[in-house]
Amino acid sequence: MMHNPIPPITEDDIADYLANTPDFFERHASLLAAVQLTSPHGHRAVSLQERQAEMLREKIRGLELKAAEMIRHGQENTTIADKLQRWTRELLLTRESRDLPEVISREIAAQFLVPQVAIKVWGVSPEFEHEAFAQGASDDVKAFASSLTLPYCGANPGLEAAQWLFDPSTAASLALIPLRAGMAPQAFGLLVLASPDAQRFASDMGTDFLERIGELTSAALSRLRPVVEPQLD
Repeated sequence: MMHNPIPPITEDDIADYLANTPDFFERHASLLAAVQLTSPHGHRAVSLQERQAEMLREKIRGLELKAAEMIRHGQENTTIADKLQRWTRELLLTRESRDLPEVISREIAAQFLVPQVAIKVWGVSPEFEHEAFAQGASDDVKAFASSLTLPYCGANPGLEAAQWLFDPSTAASLALIPLRAGMAPQAFGLLVLASPDAQRFASDMGTDFLERIGELTSAALSRLRPVVEPQLD
């Protein structure tokens, strides 16, 4: 009579048995010291207990590194929030509406260390039409700004808006931020940030912070636009 051979015990079988038999090493405590493993540090033989202690130390070091990284990110976020608060305060303290574009540009450069900043606004009230910030934006630039649903970040391929900078030739990367009144589809301005560092405004960078800058800039510059009187039914 033929008997089916018993399949050999595999490493997975042993691992499953030990995982499902938590009291095994309580009944065979001597194995903890008797089993010898190779340490990843120096390839010396260590007991199972020592190897487990090493693994715990490595895990603790990993957790410490993660905690340190979280603290660093928290400190960086606090620093950014402080700079944003100082920038916003300067906008609120600006009494003359015509000074706002200059204050916005100057404080972005100072607070966020952006080498070059330029801004153009169109559709302004008549008293601002002859200001430098209200001139020089072509219909193509206006259409381009309105087409942006998010800030453009990337290289400077010779975009017209880059010519607003005081030294366009050194602008290796750009961030172009459209300015809108609320949820309006049409932009009424464009904020240009530039850096000689090609990675400063890389095409794959997140734009959340730039969007917040655009929203605050748009809100501040709404003072330059004509007041639209509500129509009565």
